[in-house]
Amino acid sequence: MAESLLSGIAQGVLGKIASLAFQEAVAIYRVEDQIHELRNTLAAITAVLLDAEERQVKNHRLELWLRRLQDVLYDAEDVLDELECEALRKRVIRPYGGIKEKVHRFFSTSNPLVLRASINHKIKEIRETLSKISVEKNQFDLTVRSVDNGVVNTQSREMTYDFINNLDVVGRHVDKQKLIEILMRPNEKTLSVIPIYGIGGLGKTTLAKLVYNDEIVKEQFKSRLWVCVPEDFDLKKTIEGIIKDATGQTLSNLDIQQLQTCLRDTVKEKKFLLVLDDVWSNDRCRWEELKTLLAEGASGSKIVVTTRSSGVASMMGTHPGHNLKGLSDEDSMALFKKWAFDQREKQPRPDLLEIGNDIVKKCQGVPLLVKTLGSLLYTKHEVRYWAHIRDSETWKLVEEKKDILSVLKLSYDHLPSHLKRCFATLSLFDKGHEIHGPVIAWLWIALGFISWTGEELAYEDVGVDYVNELWKRSLIQQVDEFGLMISFKVHDLIYSLATIVAQNDCSSVGLDTSEISEGVRCVSFFSSGLEGISNFDGVPPFVRKPTSKKLRAIIFPYDVDDGVITGEFVRACISKCNYLRYLDLGTGSFEELPSSICNLKHLRTLFLNDNKRLKKLPDTICELQSLQHLRLDGCSELNNLPKNMKRLISLRFLSITTKQKSLQESGIQYLENLQVLGLDECQNLKVLFEGACRLTGLRHLKISDCGRPMFLPFVGLTALENLAIHNSKLLLTKENKSNFPAKLRALKISKSDQVMELLQCLNESAQTLGSFCVADCLSFTALPEWLPNHTCMKFIRLIRCPNLSSMPQEIQSLTTLKKLDVEDCGELSKRCRPTIGADWPKIAHIPQIEIDGMKVQSTED
Repeated sequence: MAESLLSGIAQGVLGKIASLAFQEAVAIYRVEDQIHELRNTLAAITAVLLDAEERQVKNHRLELWLRRLQDVLYDAEDVLDELECEALRKRVIRPYGGIKEKVHRFFSTSNPLVLRASINHKIKEIRETLSKISVEKNQFDLTVRSVDNGVVNTQSREMTYDFINNLDVVGRHVDKQKLIEILMRPNEKTLSVIPIYGIGGLGKTTLAKLVYNDEIVKEQFKSRLWVCVPEDFDLKKTIEGIIKDATGQTLSNLDIQQLQTCLRDTVKEKKFLLVLDDVWSNDRCRWEELKTLLAEGASGSKIVVTTRSSGVASMMGTHPGHNLKGLSDEDSMALFKKWAFDQREKQPRPDLLEIGNDIVKKCQGVPLLVKTLGSLLYTKHEVRYWAHIRDSETWKLVEEKKDILSVLKLSYDHLPSHLKRCFATLSLFDKGHEIHGPVIAWLWIALGFISWTGEELAYEDVGVDYVNELWKRSLIQQVDEFGLMISFKVHDLIYSLATIVAQNDCSSVGLDTSEISEGVRCVSFFSSGLEGISNFDGVPPFVRKPTSKKLRAIIFPYDVDDGVITGEFVRACISKCNYLRYLDLGTGSFEELPSSICNLKHLRTLFLNDNKRLKKLPDTICELQSLQHLRLDGCSELNNLPKNMKRLISLRFLSITTKQKSLQESGIQYLENLQVLGLDECQNLKVLFEGACRLTGLRHLKISDCGRPMFLPFVGLTALENLAIHNSKLLLTKENKSNFPAKLRALKISKSDQVMELLQCLNESAQTLGSFCVADCLSFTALPEWLPNHTCMKFIRLIRCPNLSSMPQEIQSLTTLKKLDVEDCGELSKRCRPTIGADWPKIAHIPQIEIDGMKVQSTED
C-alpha cells in the first residue's frame, strides 16, 4: 500500500497562505505577486489530488509524480515558514533591538532588501517547479474532485455519547465466563497460564480487560498486573513493565540481574493475576526464564496471555488456549447499530439498515471492523455514501488475503486532510504506548498541522478536538480523562496502518541507524540505551547523512541512558538539520547548549528537561522567535535564565527549574502569548516577578517542590484556569486572596498545609470549576462549605487524606458530578463503601466511583 499525505500537505500550504499572520509577512517583504501565482498553481493541482491519490496504486508513473510533488510542497512550506520567521524577528527588533543590533541586521543576510531578494528567488524556483508538475498532471487524465462533490465528506451530525465513555462490549459474555471459571479453579501448585488467541481485531485485549476488571476476579487476586509485551519479547523491558505496573517505579537504570531480583521480591508469596498482552515471539528460552521468576508468587497465581499465534499459545499455555471466534451476525449487527446510528432515534432508517446489514456480513464478525466502519458511517446521511463503502473493491482483499488493514484504511481514506497528517504521526510512538494528549498536540502544533484562527480556542484545545475526532472514528482507543488532561492508546492494527500511511514521512530509528529515506521528515528513537551498540561516537550515523538535512522532528519517546544525547549529538542536529520544528533533547548529558541554536529559526518545540548537567543557556536562544514550547524542568544545575526571554514572543509553554530567586530579570512577565507556566524544584525562588504583568493569556500554572514561600501576583493572572500546587507554599496576603483567580476550571493541591486556606479562596470560581484533587494533605479535615455552589463540578479526587472523616450532605446537590475517586483516606474510605458505608447514600448518584483503587460504581450518564 503506497500511501500519500499530499492532500493534507497541500491544504496546509494553502491554509498558511490564507492566514492573517502570513499575509502580514507577505506585505512586509512585498512578495504578494509571487505568492499569488504560487497559490493559483497549487490550487489547480490540489483540485485533482484526491483522484490522483486513489489511482496511484495502479500507476507507477503517477506515484512518482506524487512523490515529486510532495518534495516540492515541503520545500514550499519551508520557504513560507522562513518568511514568517523573519517577519517575527522584525517585530521583535522594532521594540527591543538596540542601535548596534539594528546596524548589524542591516549588514547581515537578515537585511530586509537581501532577504526579500532571497525569498523572491526561492518562491520563484518553487513556483516554476510546481508549474511544470501542473502541466505534467494532464498526461494522467485526472478528474477534478473537491471534498464537497465526492463521497469523501458529507454533512455530519453530532456524536451523542460522551468522549471518555466506551460503548458496551457486545457478544463476549460466554467467553468472559469461561475464562473466569478457569481463574476461579482451586489453587494449583504450578503457575497456570491461560492463552487467548485469534486474528487481529477480534477483541482479545478487550476480553482480557473484561476479565481483569471483573469484581469476582478482583476479589480473588489482590495483586493484578498488566504489561504489553515487546514484539521481540525483550526480557528486560518486560520485567521493567511488570515492576512498573506493580509498584509505579521506573527502573530502566537497573541491569537485568538487578531487575530479576526486584521482580522476585515484587511477586514473592503474593497471589497475583498477570496479563501478558499481545505476545508475538515464540522464544521459549525467554519465556521459561520469565516464568521461573514469576514462580516465586503464591500458589494459585495465574497468567493470561493474548496472542495472534496459536503456536505461541501452545508454547506458553498450561491450559488449552481459548480460541476467540468472530461475533455472530446478530451480535455484530447490535454492535454496528451502537456505532452507526444515533441512539436517540427510535428506529434507524430502513434503507441504511439494509445496507448496514450487508456491510456487517462482510466484516466476518471482527469487532474492530464493525466498530470502525460504524463510526465512519455515523456522520453520514446519504445512501450513496453507505453503498460506496459496501461496494468497495477493498473487500476482495479481505476475502482473498484476510487483509483487515485494507478495510481499516477506508476509515483513514475518509479522514479530513488535516487529520490524515495527524494520524500518521501515531506511528512515532511505540505500539501499546500510552500517548498523552498535550504531548501529541505539541507535536502537531510544531509541525504546523493545527490551524488556528486566533479565536477563543487555543492551539491545545484544537489538539484535544482532533484527538476527540480520531476517537469518534475508532482510530484510537482507551481514551481517559481527568480534569483538563487526556491520554489514549492505539490498537496494534491501527498502529500498523499508521506505520504504512506514514512510511515516506515518519521513521523509527536507533542510535546505530545508518541512513533514513530521502522523504522522511520525522524520526523517533526506539532504542533508549547504548546496550548492544558498538563504536557509538555520540552521533547516530544517519544524522551526518544528507538525507537528514530536511528533518522536521527528532523525538525520544522514552527516557534515555546517560551518554546518549551528548554535546556532539546536539551540535550535529543543529548544524545538519536546519529545518527542525521539534527537537527533543530531554534527559541529555551536556553542560551547555551551543549558541548556534539560533540557526534553527523554524524551531517551535525544544525539550531540554531533566538534563542534570545543563548549567547555562546561550543568550542566542532568545532569537528563536518561532519557539512556542520550551521545557527546562529537571535542569537542577541551571543557574540563570537568559535576560531577554521577553523576545520569545511566540512562547506558549514554559517549564523551569532554576537557581534564581526571582524571574524578574529574565522578562517572562512580558510574554503575552504564554499559556502554560511550570515552576519545578526552584528552591531559591521567592517571587515570580514584581511590578507590571502582561501574562494575560496564562491559563495553566503548576508550582512543584519550590522550597521557599513564594509570592504570586494573582492580580495579573486574569485568564488562569488550571492551578496545581505540590509541596510548595504561597504567600497569601489579604490582597492576594481577594485577587485569587476567578475562572479556575481545575485545581490540584498536594502535600500542602495550606489546603484549607486555599480552598476557601475558590468562591469566585463557582461557575467554572470542573475538577479538584487533594492529595497527601494531613491538614485537610473537611470539604469546603462552598461545594454545593459549584454547579459545573465533574471530577473530585481525594487521595491519602487520613483526617478527612466524612462526606458533607451537600455533595448530593452536585448533579453534574461524573466521577469521585477516594483513595487511602482511612475512615472516609470505609464510609464510602457501597450500600454498607454511612456516606454511600450521599454519593450513590455519582455515575463513576472508585474507592481505594477499585471501581465500585460505573454507569452511563
